[in-house]
Amino acid sequence: MKLALVTETFPPEINGVAMTLSHLVEGLAHRGHHVTVLRPRQGPSDHERIDGLYREHLFRSVPIPGYAFLRLGLPARGQLIRLWRTERPDLVHIATEGPLGYSALLAARKLGLPVTSSFHTNFHSYSRHYGFAFLTRPALAYLRHFHNRTRITLSPTVELNDELTRDGFRDMRLMSRGVNTRVFNPQLRSESLRASLGAAPNDLLIVHVSRLAAEKNYPLLFESYAAIRATRPDAKLVIVSDGPLRKKLSRQHPSVRFTGFLSRDLLAAHYAAADLFLYPSLTETFGNVTTESMASGLPVVAFNYAAAARFIRHGENGWLVPFGDRAAFIAAATQVASDASLRARLGPAARQTAERISWDFVLDHLERDFASVLATHKNNSAIPSAPIPAILPPTPR
Repeated sequence: MKLALVTETFPPEINGVAMTLSHLVEGLAHRGHHVTVLRPRQGPSDHERIDGLYREHLFRSVPIPGYAFLRLGLPARGQLIRLWRTERPDLVHIATEGPLGYSALLAARKLGLPVTSSFHTNFHSYSRHYGFAFLTRPALAYLRHFHNRTRITLSPTVELNDELTRDGFRDMRLMSRGVNTRVFNPQLRSESLRASLGAAPNDLLIVHVSRLAAEKNYPLLFESYAAIRATRPDAKLVIVSDGPLRKKLSRQHPSVRFTGFLSRDLLAAHYAAADLFLYPSLTETFGNVTTESMASGLPVVAFNYAAAARFIRHGENGWLVPFGDRAAFIAAATQVASDASLRARLGPAARQTAERISWDFVLDHLERDFASVLATHKNNSAIPSAPIPAILPPTPR
């Protein structure tokens, strides 16, 4: 199969969606599919891949306001039409709903190409965290309009599929996510790394990995950390990531270590060096960091939804908290932090669970979904058109 994957986030960017798409592209390429990735150029030093595993085409981009280290693809409908007329793919998969993604949707429809999409980010729920709650419904309307013009839409959990179906999205399919247990591994634990992070051998080291942004519920993370410190004054908190809130949060919490973005190998080492992972976010579609933490042998405290709901068995391999219950999250974080025997039991069980979360299983299902779309396209290539709503596409991150 000749697959064109259009996305506005992909390595060298570092985030959960970029890493997920990288796993999928490499996995499909290793299975013999001819994959071309179409994405924004992320800076002057960003170049197309040349090792032959898959191809890349890079497009013009601009910095995203508030995220100077990230860039947004510009509209490119004409360029895509010219490219696909000479290098026609069998299937176009669009992973993000921004200007480049929408251009790909229009270009593919113009050329009669079958299109699939995936839903990775709850953009419509982000608006309330930035003082624009009135945009929630228009943003949802745009996302529904976008995805309903594709053959199928893939999301990472059954619960999200059901929610989107209730909101009027059609033809939802499941595309879960795997975890690389060779990369994320408790055997990487390093006392020298712990020492460099300010943690003595018997200190409690807490790690958190998530974009430093308003929608990630950082007030609850710091409330939980303060409650833990009341009973475990030796506790240390390390936050691995970056984002628009980093300067503000680092000023407000000088005792917390902020590492910025790290390479995958260094990220894995930081997971393995820790004793506990706290994840208070309420806006995830999946949450790769949950399974990465579990693969690293860490007890995870998280709200009961998305990846945590699917893979954590409360009290057996992690700790689940009723969705949105702040007091219960703080109590759970404090309980797990203060009970070394509980952590010693949860961590290895989390690792055992992660060892069964296979990318091969995800790829098997993805191939079947793509094959089904291609078979249907032979008999019915027309997708009803719909008017373009008078709102701007959300920034895909």
